[in-house]
Amino acid sequence: MIRTSIRAAACIPLVAICLLFAGRPSHADIEWSEKKQIKIEVSPIDMVTSPDGKWLIVLSSGEILVYSMPEGKVISRMPVDKAFDKLTYSAADETIILSSSAGKTVEFVQIAEVHKFSLEGLPFKGPKNAPVTVVVFSDYQ
Repeated sequence: MIRTSIRAAACIPLVAICLLFAGRPSHADIEWSEKKQIKIEVSPIDMVTSPDGKWLIVLSSGEILVYSMPEGKVISRMPVDKAFDKLTYSAADETIILSSSAGKTVEFVQIAEVHKFSLEGLPFKGPKNAPVTVVVFSDYQ
């Protein structure tokens, strides 16, 4: 019993100090600076950024635009139903999720970055317009 009352008595000053400052607002300054500004050619309804910050995905009436943040320009467009009024991005599977409150629908659009390269001037076998291209790097072992 004696130990308990000694511990309780030791906590009273700490509790009193906490109660004294509990009701007081904390003040902190916030610094603002414009990082970047992009002029977009459509009226945005909703927008999200990719988790890596490379893309700004903008939903406008009847269209999704993907802006490259480093380049500051549109790199892709996709027509969508004009009823869509909200969008979000799922980083887990790189999917844009569109929803329409009026149409009561949700649409999932998977996106992937495509890297194009030229085979111009390189040796090849078979027709140039073959549906599959296999590249062999024989000098690496």
